Amino acid sequence: MAVISTLLKIAGGLCLFLYGMKVMSDGIQRAAGDRLQRFLNFMTGNRYIAVLTGFAITAIIQSSSATTVMVVSLVNAGLLNLTQSIGVIMGANIGTTVTAWIVSLIGFSLNLSQMALPAVGIGFICSIVKWKHQNIGDFILGFGLLFMGLDFLTKSMPGVGGNINIITNLSNLGFLSYLIGMFAGLAMTLLIHSSSAATAIMLTMAFNGVVSYEMAASMILGANIGTTIDAALASIGTKTNAKRAALVHILFNVLGTCWALPLLKPLLALVNIVTPGSMTPGIIHDPMIPTHLAMLHTVFNVVNTVIFLPFVNHLARLVTFMIKDNADEDSEHKHYRLVYMSGKIQNTPEMNIMRAENEIRVMAGLALSMFARFSGVLQSLLDTQDKVAAVNDLGAELKKREEYADEMRDQISAFLMECAREQLNRRSEHRISRLLRVITDLEDMTDDCCSMSYQLENGVKKGQIFGKKEMDALAPYLKLVEDFLKLVQENLGRVLSEETLQKARKMEASINKDRNRLRRLGRKRLESGKDVKTELLFIELVRRIEKLGDYCSAIAEMLAIRAG
Repeated sequence: MAVISTLLKIAGGLCLFLYGMKVMSDGIQRAAGDRLQRFLNFMTGNRYIAVLTGFAITAIIQSSSATTVMVVSLVNAGLLNLTQSIGVIMGANIGTTVTAWIVSLIGFSLNLSQMALPAVGIGFICSIVKWKHQNIGDFILGFGLLFMGLDFLTKSMPGVGGNINIITNLSNLGFLSYLIGMFAGLAMTLLIHSSSAATAIMLTMAFNGVVSYEMAASMILGANIGTTIDAALASIGTKTNAKRAALVHILFNVLGTCWALPLLKPLLALVNIVTPGSMTPGIIHDPMIPTHLAMLHTVFNVVNTVIFLPFVNHLARLVTFMIKDNADEDSEHKHYRLVYMSGKIQNTPEMNIMRAENEIRVMAGLALSMFARFSGVLQSLLDTQDKVAAVNDLGAELKKREEYADEMRDQISAFLMECAREQLNRRSEHRISRLLRVITDLEDMTDDCCSMSYQLENGVKKGQIFGKKEMDALAPYLKLVEDFLKLVQENLGRVLSEETLQKARKMEASINKDRNRLRRLGRKRLESGKDVKTELLFIELVRRIEKLGDYCSAIAEMLAIRAG
């Protein structure tokens, strides 16, 4: 009964710790909001900036799993290449050590019971009072709950050491203890889906003498492997490069553990040299034990990054060799699938909104490609031998892309509605509302592109072919609309500057002016006795193309609105 009682106390303390971590992380994310996007923008830099980006984001949101899942989705969307993603993943592994430092420097050096309760009280009051820094209250509340849970764990752990002798025995088996510890750390991380929380438990176990210092160190190495599970799950059903990014994460952590485990004693000796203060052998509740383990966690990930960073391109080639290109990946028959990892502990709504923005940018690229394809066929139609076959192929191709766009609209909208159910700051609520409207406009664009292809197909089958004069007049008009679509796609996910907004407004005005000019051309040709149906088709296509400009203008105006 004593063992069961102790285990229940540990479970309660662990749940309180995990809940505190979630509340604290959510508070930070809501406070940062769309500012996290600024960090993500650095990912397009070199490998060193990518490492710093991964470190910064993970240190802020306290979850390397969330960062790597985000990286996989970015690679899947084509917004981050494989080489860039490797640096971010390496940085995320370093960033996740911040939690261990917070726990080791504060959790075992201060009287947690005296510190945690006031933090809970202050944080709760700050979180319910309506003021602009309300999210900071959630951070303080989560901070208090986290250390309250840690306090329960610290007080309950000695009961485990006294009642479960097998743990102590397993700590004295030499290198076999390291292997057992590694697999125990791996299993623990897989179970709770949080390497940060698993590491905090390991620090607590070592502090209370439940496991030896060396075995706790090997458990931390195992936790580094266990944290790769989320990226692996997120890559299921994604494109080849996204699978490769997830494999990089697994290889990086597994290979790092493979070299570190046999060299654990020299590594610990290095840690003892670089860490201020020395441990007292055989002493339980030595506050230097967690500090040394936190340093080990950091030193291991830093050294591992230093070792592999020069070989980023080699890693990319290795995973490319291991996961072959899928010839059918870009098949039009493939259905859209937005991978959504719903985890209550690791759920990161602010990051999920950015994932949605990246997917919407892909959707904008789809609308652009559909219009470019239509424009290309239209302008080359006069010189095409088999015109009917050309427009038939165009209609079939755009129909499949339009169906794909419908799937994107449904899944991304549902994804955003899931995000909206979370507690968000005002800026993020505004972003979701704006993004839902953008999705609707983009899907309407794809519908119009598909409809225009049908109209062109029906016209060509009836012999309604535009002459060279009409096509020469249409060419600049088509180019202007295509440029407007490119402008919108490039600026999705950011607030439009005044300069860019003015450029968008000028493009809209130019499109309207060209529409009126082309309409007059069509009417003049009608009055001169040209084929009525051909000229009506010309005027109708001009109207529908201008409508795409209207959608672009509406999106640009929305992107220019700053959230309060």
